[in-house]
Amino acid sequence: MITRRQTVTVEVGGIPVGSAHPIVVQSMTNTDTANAEATAIQVAQLARAGSEIVRVTVNTREAAAAIPEIVARLDEVGLNVPIVGDFHYNGHILLREYPETAQLLAKYRINPGNVGAGQHHDANFATMIEVAKEFDKPVRIGVNWGSLDQQVLARLMDENTAQGSPKTGTDVMIDAMVVSALESAQYAESLGLAHDRILISVKVSSAPELWQVYRQLAARCDYPLHLGLTEAGMGMKGMVATSVALAPLLTEGIGDTIRVSLTPEPGASRKLEVEVAQQILQSLGLRQFLPQVTSCPGCGRTTSSFFQELAQKIQDYIRDTMPDWKGRYPGVEEMQVAVMGCIVNGPGESKHANIGISLPGTGEDPRAPVYQDGRLLTTLRGPRIAEDFQELLETYVERRYGRHEVHP
Repeated sequence: MITRRQTVTVEVGGIPVGSAHPIVVQSMTNTDTANAEATAIQVAQLARAGSEIVRVTVNTREAAAAIPEIVARLDEVGLNVPIVGDFHYNGHILLREYPETAQLLAKYRINPGNVGAGQHHDANFATMIEVAKEFDKPVRIGVNWGSLDQQVLARLMDENTAQGSPKTGTDVMIDAMVVSALESAQYAESLGLAHDRILISVKVSSAPELWQVYRQLAARCDYPLHLGLTEAGMGMKGMVATSVALAPLLTEGIGDTIRVSLTPEPGASRKLEVEVAQQILQSLGLRQFLPQVTSCPGCGRTTSSFFQELAQKIQDYIRDTMPDWKGRYPGVEEMQVAVMGCIVNGPGESKHANIGISLPGTGEDPRAPVYQDGRLLTTLRGPRIAEDFQELLETYVERRYGRHEVHP
């Protein structure tokens, strides 16, 4: 059992974020926000894939002006996913010039490292906080080590040099990230922003440094924390790096929202980062999003690729069907399905699943026993094993999770 670090609750567009609520999956678009049609399409894709909050870049007047159309397009298709505005450098200008956008956005992301230098830093930051207060919006103070507030870093470097046993440069940078985030949050509160309207993130691109900076931050505040490995990379590298980085913190109860920052392959869907985030939480037992398919890795007993093809087919079918199942079959996300390749572990794993099939391995009898809730249901044979098992799966879901009327 994982015990969550205790935080206040911050509501983001109707989504409660904090230790009293499930960890929230977030994502971010990579379209030009000024292209309202393309951005709305991608937001819808991410939301339908399971992203509960979606962030968009608001970096130009054209991007800011497009937010009302993006929200309207989403409303037309029945999607009210919270949209977060990601502001850098000119957020104080855009939020003032486009009040409708300020009203429609569910949250503002502010990076204290690039809101301006010197007196402009505090004035620009204060402007954004004033807008947040005016429209009753929460703010995420998001510190990145690639754009760290240089004034804070220089101050801590000077203090470190004056000490007898100075810290390493990396340790000072991590300290500076924590200080920048907490001082910014305290300044926002001094300007009148409520304590429960603030979230914090402190992102780096190295797992050990991520553990270090979030553990320090978690020990020093009760703000909800947005967790993510920034610039994780592409494909397998990004997925593995993010999983390694996030899992230890999540098991320690640190993290109230997460994002998987994958570089998509050219032309590829952005949905993969949502699916990976969901799988991380599901693998840790923190949330259930869709039925899990248990399948063996294969060995010399399974020289046929049939079990691999069936496992892939069933997994794809479940993911594609889940949006419909979610509304019709409460609890179906907790279902366990097994697709096993031979007699060694096949029957045992199938019995442990809600429904499972043990396919014949090399040299085994050409039959496939199907188990349901621990008992042998039937044995499939012939060329339609895949189709027959999918039909049995559909029947099981309807019988086990369907809403059946009770007549007197």
